[in-house]
Amino acid sequence: MSNMLAQYVTAQACNNAWANHRLLKACGELTEAEFQAARVSFFPTIQSTLNHILTCDWFYLDALERELRGEAPHADCYAFFEKDEPFTDCATLQAAQQASDARLIAHCRSLCDLDLARPVTILRDTPQVDTRLRMLAHLFQHQIHHRGQVHAMLAGTRIAPPQLDEFYCAGEADERAQDFLELGWTEDAVWAPR
Repeated sequence: MSNMLAQYVTAQACNNAWANHRLLKACGELTEAEFQAARVSFFPTIQSTLNHILTCDWFYLDALERELRGEAPHADCYAFFEKDEPFTDCATLQAAQQASDARLIAHCRSLCDLDLARPVTILRDTPQVDTRLRMLAHLFQHQIHHRGQVHAMLAGTRIAPPQLDEFYCAGEADERAQDFLELGWTEDAVWAPR
């Protein structure tokens, strides 16, 4: 199989979208008051943590897409954080996260292994330059980190937090079948060699 690393980051992007789907589906069962209630975590509410995940996705995805298109880095990379919480209800936030996840999957599917070594620049106060692979790895880790916080906060509500670790093993396909159906995916589409 060629482009094994690109295939892996694509699987990571799919895992990311699947976990977001499961988590936001559970959060969608909360009342508005529960969604916005103060809790113990780095960000004080489920709403604020989910908004942070999404705005950081926009921040990194913009840089990744611009470099791949051969465009200059965003002149004001902080524009994605102008509003701390662009979404105040779970349904609208979920739709925006799904759109961002679809962009990330499409981006990763467009890559070959050689693309992963290319430098990507973000014009922070001190410019950040990382390979595409490192930036994608950071983006995935950032999502995992903050989804874990939402998962823990959700455990303190009347809604049980969903299982988020049954994505990679072939023997767990039944555990994700309904989610894949809801996402319009098949096992073959996600796991087919490139």
